[in-house]
Amino acid sequence: MDSAPVAITFLGGLGEIGRNCFCLEVDGRILVVDCGLMFPDVDMPGVDLVLPDFTYLRENAERVEGVFLTHAHEDHAGGLAFLLRDVPVPIYGSPLSLGLARARIEEAGMLDRTELVPVHDGERRSIGPFDCEFIPVTHSVPHAFATAYHTPAGTILHSGDFKLDLTPVDGRKTDLALIGEIVKRSGGVRLLLSDSTNAERPGFTPSETTVGATMRTMFRDYPTRRLIVAAFASHLHRVQQVCEAAFLAGRRVAFLGRSMTQNVTLAREMGLLDVPAERVIDIEEVARFAPGEVCVVCTGSQGEPLSALALMAAHEHKYLKVSEDDVVIISAHAIPGNESNVARVIDSLHRAGAEVVHGGNAAVHVSGHASQEELKFLLDLVQPEWFVPVHGEYRHLVHHARLAREVGIAPERVLVCEDGDVLTLDESGVDVERRAVPAGYQYVDGIVGDVGLGVLRDRRNLAEEGLVVVIVTVDAASGELVTGPEIVTRGWVYAPEADELLEEAKAAVRASLAEAADEGATDFETIRRHARRSLGRFINERTRRRPAIIPVVIEV
Repeated sequence: MDSAPVAITFLGGLGEIGRNCFCLEVDGRILVVDCGLMFPDVDMPGVDLVLPDFTYLRENAERVEGVFLTHAHEDHAGGLAFLLRDVPVPIYGSPLSLGLARARIEEAGMLDRTELVPVHDGERRSIGPFDCEFIPVTHSVPHAFATAYHTPAGTILHSGDFKLDLTPVDGRKTDLALIGEIVKRSGGVRLLLSDSTNAERPGFTPSETTVGATMRTMFRDYPTRRLIVAAFASHLHRVQQVCEAAFLAGRRVAFLGRSMTQNVTLAREMGLLDVPAERVIDIEEVARFAPGEVCVVCTGSQGEPLSALALMAAHEHKYLKVSEDDVVIISAHAIPGNESNVARVIDSLHRAGAEVVHGGNAAVHVSGHASQEELKFLLDLVQPEWFVPVHGEYRHLVHHARLAREVGIAPERVLVCEDGDVLTLDESGVDVERRAVPAGYQYVDGIVGDVGLGVLRDRRNLAEEGLVVVIVTVDAASGELVTGPEIVTRGWVYAPEADELLEEAKAAVRASLAEAADEGATDFETIRRHARRSLGRFINERTRRRPAIIPVVIEV
């Protein structure tokens, strides 16, 4: 075996759901595997998206050979347009993955900074010094890949997001035979990187086709009511099954939501979605049909405020108003952090009179990720020399590591890594350098780089404590107060109901400025400091709060 070392740098996805991104390094070149985003938590006010920290890639841009997409979900591909701003590189993936990613890249004006290169099931190709073999796996978006990287330090197998679905909607199963052949052909797998999302869930993940059976039941149970099904726009197998159930019940289908209509159009063009044109109607036509004659397939399963489902629930949608004639099926689980948004939309739908069916009360969703028995099966099939769990929160990684030890992998060869770690694989084994590269959160608010940790900290403080502005006009020569102080507050107290408190606050500031003038303080900064300090002391003593205080001093 060649002793040339191979490095793996983890930039995201190890310790959180989302931001999946790692770099494989061979002969001084870098292949980026996935480039995902994460949705913001409630403690990230005003943040639209969270990206991996691209510092390492920016600093080594000339060494980046390309990006490979395991599949087209946002947590694996949503950061591409932002990366291309700094690192123009080709992107490799299945034709569907590239088609779904293309729209976002084009929208961001970055299409001229990349080349989209399709790869196919079972194909083995060289990307610079990277010898890659693409293995079909089943997931909740079609045409996902696991990948074998044949490197100087041995074969590295990355599962991507996968499940072992024995009856997939499109018949494209996880190719266990090819994985077994690769293990045998390469003389064993040196390192396995495997999806940990469902490592806490016992048993097997049900087949996607079970949702189709539930959907057919729904259409039978509500023959006279309009069915509105909310799902991920990328879950084309789910869309196919909903459409088949609707057609079987004699209904027409309308698609709603920009990403849903875009993805359905692309999938039909590629032959991945069998939806006859004569059975599809425009959303503007829905009102002309009786409720039992149509089905609407829409976005909004995560409760996004401006999504089609949320607008319908709020009676603000241009074409559809939800009523007691509707049954709304939310065919997805809430992404961590979105639970409150989903709950709010479900409440609004009930207030509108609709019946709501979701994963909590019916089998209308199954996961696209392998559960414990499937994860153990892959571990046992591959029997890797070293194992690193990836894709999940820290607890998921720990549980997956435990599964690896249970199937017989030596404990010292099971490594739980985190974002920022660099793993080096060579002839002698594996070495891990902890937190070796920057891998913190990069926040997006409007445009990339707009929000730093300091701004986020200020926003949290404003959200929790509020803002107080104190405005005074002073004599430039003597420092004496001419007019004011005036106090404007947002989020500290409600001014119309706190006249007495505000008058006391003004008096405290007035007294402090008079004291400063008596001491001969006439410079601008000293007066500002006195105004801030005196008002801050008063607020803390009277209300035990610490709002942001902005003193505005006008000199005349």
